[in-house]
Amino acid sequence: MSSKSFDDRGGRPGLARGREGDLSAASFRHLDTVTALFVAVLLISNVASTKILDLGLFTFDGGTILFPVSYIFGDVLTEVYGYRRSRKVIWTGFSSLILMTVVLWIVQVLPPAAGWSHQESYVAILGVTPRLVAAGIIGYFLGEFSNSYVLAKMKILTAGRWLWTRTIGSTVVGEGVDTLVFVTVAFAGALPMPLLTAVFVSNYIFKVGFEVLATPLTYRVVRFLKQEEGIDIYDRGTNFNPFLFREMKGLPA
Repeated sequence: MSSKSFDDRGGRPGLARGREGDLSAASFRHLDTVTALFVAVLLISNVASTKILDLGLFTFDGGTILFPVSYIFGDVLTEVYGYRRSRKVIWTGFSSLILMTVVLWIVQVLPPAAGWSHQESYVAILGVTPRLVAAGIIGYFLGEFSNSYVLAKMKILTAGRWLWTRTIGSTVVGEGVDTLVFVTVAFAGALPMPLLTAVFVSNYIFKVGFEVLATPLTYRVVRFLKQEEGIDIYDRGTNFNPFLFREMKGLPA
């Protein structure tokens, strides 16, 4: 692998630059932390989504305030560590989301203790609604993998330049897929089409706008991690199949 000076790639001279897979034996200093924060944001935003908010012209669920951060983490993961490790992190988040849902459902259906009078409140806030759960899980899965794929491909296309084009471009696609799937699966047939469209547009504009405003922060985080880890992964020759589990075995965290 060669070393090369980077301009707006978020790196510095002397970074190890190579194809994904070249550093399979490497030990990373911050991947564990980024993974933990990614999963935390995912779970917290799903719980927060139980409250509907009005903010100016926009109406959206509370999770929308934090959920776009997961796409920033997704961008950072793919940009710094490559698609293969992002795939592992996305599956970690997916598994964690399912585990949380199952536990909340089990607690919901178990009989409450005598004297505990908050069962209805629990169901109202944390109760599992199959359609909403399916919408959230499917939307997350398709959106995150779309985001990671687009960013990895754009990084090769731009030769690592113009980081903002791929962080915003991948979010436009990923958040679009996520929001469209979630709104359609969760509310199609239950809401009139004008309201359904308004919910989609409000959520989509807010999420993409969040990513645009966070671009300077994304640059700083990417630059810091590339410097600390000493890598800059390009996904040339990477198999982008999200179900390629054998490639996730033995990947360092």
